Amino acid sequence: MSATAPTSSDALTRLYATHHGWLRGWLQRRLGCAFDADDLAQDTFMRVLKNDSAAAIREPKDFLVTLAKRVMVDFFRRKTLERAYLDMLALMPEAQAPSPEQRHSLLESLQHIDSMLDGLGPKIKQAFLLSQLEGLGYAEIAQRVGVSVSSVKKYMAKAAEHCLLFSLETEYP
Repeated sequence: MSATAPTSSDALTRLYATHHGWLRGWLQRRLGCAFDADDLAQDTFMRVLKNDSAAAIREPKDFLVTLAKRVMVDFFRRKTLERAYLDMLALMPEAQAPSPEQRHSLLESLQHIDSMLDGLGPKIKQAFLLSQLEGLGYAEIAQRVGVSVSSVKKYMAKAAEHCLLFSLETEYP
């Protein structure tokens, strides 16, 4: 590599230095919270770093807005899941409620499962959850979802493949 050729690290450094403040402001206007804007701006740049895409970006603001919107969707989905979990915990008798450490671990597990199931079609996700959470057989799932048993078999194979690929991607990024 020549001494004048920029590295991907140089491109990321320039992108961050030039656009971080702008992105943080953009996020703060949408979220109404400086702390969340800071976190999501960092998450956005972490995705750029993870994908090693900084050098290939032609329109930085458009790219960062698109990526930040995806980060916000994930953020709101996590918050919704967390709220539902905490609401469920509030209904439990105090003696049966998990410890703070257990709550944190369970919430992380729920968020991981939610991320894993993201990207599955609604019927595939429903069939998978009916199988895994309610223990239903394929015929019962087919009846509930309103599809044939052969479709349920295809859905389950697709869900298993999706979960395996997700597992491999998160284990070996």
